[in-house]
Amino acid sequence: MEVNEQTAIDHGLKKDEYKKICELLKRTPNITELGIFSAMWNEHCSYKSSRLHLKKLPTTGKKVIQGPGENAGVIDIEDGDAIVFKIESHNHPSFIEPYQGAATGVGGIMRDVFTMGARPIANLNSIHFGSPQNKKTKNLLRGVVHGIGGYGNCMGVPTIGGQTSFDSSYNGNILVNAMTLGLVKKNKIFYSKAAGLNKPVIYVGSKTGRDGIHGASMASASFDEKIEEKKPTVQVGDPFTEKLLLEACLELMAGDSIIAIQDMGAAGLTSSSIEMASKGNLGIEINLDKVPCRENKMTPYEIMLSESQERMLIILENGKEDQAKKIFDKWNLDFAVIGKTTNSKNIELYNKNKQVANIPVNTLVENSPMYDRKWKKTKLPKKNKIIKENFTKLKIKDVLRKILSNPNVCSKEWIWQQYDHTVMGDTIQKPGGDSGVVRVHGTNKAVAATVDSSAVYCWAHPLSGGKQVVCESWRNLISVGATPIAITNCLNFGSPENEDNMGEFVECVQGIGEASKYLNFPVVSGNVSFYNQTKEVGIKPTPSIGGVGLIKDYSKMVTMDFKEVNNLILIIGKTEGHMDQSLFSRSILDEKNGPPPEINLFNEKNNGETLLQLIKNDFVKSAHDISLGGILTAICKMCIKGNKGFEFKKPKFLMSEIEYFFSEDQGRYIVEVNPKDLKKVINILDKNSVHHDEIGEIIDKDLVLNRKTKVTIDELKSYNTNWLKKYMI
Repeated sequence: MEVNEQTAIDHGLKKDEYKKICELLKRTPNITELGIFSAMWNEHCSYKSSRLHLKKLPTTGKKVIQGPGENAGVIDIEDGDAIVFKIESHNHPSFIEPYQGAATGVGGIMRDVFTMGARPIANLNSIHFGSPQNKKTKNLLRGVVHGIGGYGNCMGVPTIGGQTSFDSSYNGNILVNAMTLGLVKKNKIFYSKAAGLNKPVIYVGSKTGRDGIHGASMASASFDEKIEEKKPTVQVGDPFTEKLLLEACLELMAGDSIIAIQDMGAAGLTSSSIEMASKGNLGIEINLDKVPCRENKMTPYEIMLSESQERMLIILENGKEDQAKKIFDKWNLDFAVIGKTTNSKNIELYNKNKQVANIPVNTLVENSPMYDRKWKKTKLPKKNKIIKENFTKLKIKDVLRKILSNPNVCSKEWIWQQYDHTVMGDTIQKPGGDSGVVRVHGTNKAVAATVDSSAVYCWAHPLSGGKQVVCESWRNLISVGATPIAITNCLNFGSPENEDNMGEFVECVQGIGEASKYLNFPVVSGNVSFYNQTKEVGIKPTPSIGGVGLIKDYSKMVTMDFKEVNNLILIIGKTEGHMDQSLFSRSILDEKNGPPPEINLFNEKNNGETLLQLIKNDFVKSAHDISLGGILTAICKMCIKGNKGFEFKKPKFLMSEIEYFFSEDQGRYIVEVNPKDLKKVINILDKNSVHHDEIGEIIDKDLVLNRKTKVTIDELKSYNTNWLKKYMI
């Protein structure tokens, strides 16, 4: 096939990018080479619009073993143990084919973790759908949930937490972000850097088919009315094969034969071989006739760009091939020596005794485009003048019913009940709390994980929203008694070629960086997903933050359910009455304008660290961070979980009850303490200059707010649990 400028454009490359390819090669590429360039230079693999800004994120820390640049990040959790973790997007495939898109997203992120030698111990997800009224939303939700559960459950890895939200901006482009944590010994971590000359390059796992060709390119393009034509670019997953691949890889890793190992993810054999060669400053020679294929007459182009699932590329020590092959034969998986490392610093491909591609590795990686795109700054919106007289017309019980049954607040039990969250027997805090928690098998330690995003805040003011989502992750870990260690991020945005969308990205990343640095909560891995839009309309900016923390003694873990009648309830952190961008303003007043709540990083850090001190002293019986819906929403969830009531005793504040109950000021927690410990608790809070209010006590039943407002626990449960069940019927 003749290659020209139009062929390059059809492959998603720009005119000037094609010109640069010809200059770097000093010739016109053939079709296989063009396909390789299109895969390596697309947004999904090259990060050409984001690299410049991602470099500014804090990525190091005392507990960081491996930051960005590997298959996943690695953190130290003491005693020779480490946690490997990462979050990735599978947005476009999941909109086109929800079951397989979500399933292969889960499969891919698990491979990123076990390719580093870690056994996966927990999955989480952040999934975002269009308006519930949109005709596609229900089927997309059902398909995605079944796909996540179908793959994770078959792998025998618990899904311990997540987030689900609805917003009309996702009507034409849903988000499916999958996160995995794995456990590994610090001295048995594997990397993807090739080393040594004439070392065998090994292909293992499933056979290569024609599924997923151009999958990475499709992930770097906007949707249009021809979306159905893209179904062939969605990969098909097989969790049973992946389970075999996991066990075979871990068995091989128990020895000393592996030099480097890399998952074949986006762009398949192309990206895995080139990334290994680039990191090792070597060349790789591959004989495509040796690649196990499941379809006849596959061309070099198809073999290199296939994104068939459940495949790995390994570089072995010489003489270890037979021993390795026995392991993969035992697990009934393909094993083929397909090439060797060279000193050419080129990727050289052969097919039927002919050279079909010869490209310098640095032209694909170091010389890939990097753009400093134009972007627009977002001004902080002016505060709304909310007419407080309107509040007197509202009945708190009616407001509470609407907020607790709001799709973004209501119980997501219908979703997480379909995930196996207790397999492996180490889950000690299930979905539905602030963070999922898994015990480190055979020890007293536990690892907490959470995933959060707040698109509304990021849309109103990206810099504030970026800070807020990191702080939300921090608070969710602290609320269960975990010391936060590090984060992974999945940055979901519209087109980087649109100055507004690019501005949202730049300022969200800036906010994430500022908060991460201040909280000593570094970013160790992640993923950027651009072009989340239909035609010219982008989604709301949605950075998902996956946070991981350590509980040294899991007997000190905290849950959010109210424990004992007569215990007192404190609010840690100051309530100022910020209503703009709150769920109350948007859903009750239909007011979509105004700034998000202010983020005070000093207070976030101080309040969180002080709460951890209280937890370590056994003064905290239950805790829950205050976020979407404000104080009253958080209290109701604690009542529902603990099947206990609460009587509100109005503290002194200069605002209406509505503002106190539903404002979304940041840095706050609800804490349950025993009356006998109150004096000691207040001493610690005062010593650390932490603002606190005592607002009431736990009672046997009913939520009592004032003489006019009393709600039974059964009513609260019905408000909170019925919406999603009824919607999915």
